[in-house]
Amino acid sequence: MSNAAPIRQSFTTQMDQALEHLRKDLSGLRTGRASVALLDGIRVDYYGTMTPLKQVANVATPEARMISIQPWEPKLIKEIEKAISNSGLGVTPSNDGKLIRVPLPPLTEERRKDLTKICKKHGEDTKVKIRGFRRDANEELKTLQKDGKLTEDELRKAEQETQKLIEQYGQKIDEIIKKKEQEIMEV
Repeated sequence: MSNAAPIRQSFTTQMDQALEHLRKDLSGLRTGRASVALLDGIRVDYYGTMTPLKQVANVATPEARMISIQPWEPKLIKEIEKAISNSGLGVTPSNDGKLIRVPLPPLTEERRKDLTKICKKHGEDTKVKIRGFRRDANEELKTLQKDGKLTEDELRKAEQETQKLIEQYGQKIDEIIKKKEQEIMEV
């Protein structure tokens, strides 16, 4: 069965990466509380280079519904405000010349429901991705079997192990989505 081990390891690594990607995507979804992760996707024009906000400013959450951004260079304030306004987050930044404040209005019930739908879509997309990994792994296993490196029984056993892993990762995805939905729906 040692011939199937590298395929299983590669398969597991791909699924772990898919879970991490899901967590990262969900961290950018707004919940009822302020989170610096909300601004992770924002890039600022820094001397002609689009640079992540965290690399040009200190980002913090001093209050439950407020994000503060202190640029390391005061001349970046206008660029940061522009990037936040154009981000589609639906927030309006304000500044006092040194510090940018981003107040987060409370989420409406309708917006919360929309965000949970987005969560579920991310979860389904991740499940589709891991099913694709399963298909690739099974094809590799069948190739090994055709090449005489796996017996028919070893192939069947490896495919069953792959299916068990898919089910385990499906449950992990469901848990991640459920937790994020709870965060979104709490008032």
